[in-house]
Amino acid sequence: MENFAVIDLGSNSVRMTITRINDDGTYEPVKQMKSYVRLSENMGEAHVLQPAAIDRTLTALQSFKDVYKGLDNLQIKAVATAATRQAVNQKKFLKTVTSQIGIPLEVISGTTEAYYDYLGVSETLPATNAVILDTGGGSSEIVLVQNNAISHLISIPLGSVNLTQQYLPTDRITADSLFDAMSFVNEILTNIWWLRNGLNLPVIGLGGSNRTMAKINRRFKKMLNFEDIHGYRLSRQSIDQTFPRIIREDLAGRKQIPGLSKDRADIIVGGLIPLVLLMRYLDSDHITFSNNGLREGILFEHLNDLRTKNVRNDSDNNL
Repeated sequence: MENFAVIDLGSNSVRMTITRINDDGTYEPVKQMKSYVRLSENMGEAHVLQPAAIDRTLTALQSFKDVYKGLDNLQIKAVATAATRQAVNQKKFLKTVTSQIGIPLEVISGTTEAYYDYLGVSETLPATNAVILDTGGGSSEIVLVQNNAISHLISIPLGSVNLTQQYLPTDRITADSLFDAMSFVNEILTNIWWLRNGLNLPVIGLGGSNRTMAKINRRFKKMLNFEDIHGYRLSRQSIDQTFPRIIREDLAGRKQIPGLSKDRADIIVGGLIPLVLLMRYLDSDHITFSNNGLREGILFEHLNDLRTKNVRNDSDNNL
């Protein structure tokens, strides 16, 4: 038996999942934790991680450690994404995490992040031909899937936090700020040449902002277990109806929208712009939401490695 912990340090939040892997290859979730640390807050054009954001992150990581340190046969894989990837003080930050928490954070590339997203989605949802969009706080990953395989993937440096800080007021959204933000994202999307091969394909959405869109709609429809969005499907018409409802509210009003976390209300408009524009660009008629992404992709890769190792050991023992 093994306890496998995956820690995912993003630009907006840090999350941990712990899975118990049994000797027969079966597995079950043990614990999930999340903390909004806003690591990318006020990084600015200089891309410097700020002391307050670092302190919040260290506090969250310590709370994770308090949970997993008593587990037997523990394996940890901790990864950091966009904010840490872009930070000029990355090395100092990583050294601080290692010395204070004892976690060796691995900074993964945007394409590796997109690959793990694909693994997390494809193992649990039909994804024969689709475009996967993971909108995070500081980056968005896009994967074109054709015939059950990755055709193209990319990570673009825009997400809910940096789009908001660069273009959008956190209180009431103005027409000119919204236009500037959407024009910026639209230009990036249209410059990804291979996205044209995804025309009319469905979108699979993950990441906090996209999942929030699903939760808002499930709450609006008074569905039970509104947070259980894995496999939930929405039409583009529903997306286009919900987005204006969010935009027209000021910050206080957005905090009152059922299904929208108060911790995300200030950045949700920036977080949903990539989804709205991608669906229009692809002329997709619906989106399917996934609760699985990077962390689950890492888990599935680990499970496959364990199976391969067991098969090799069995083969050696039979010689």
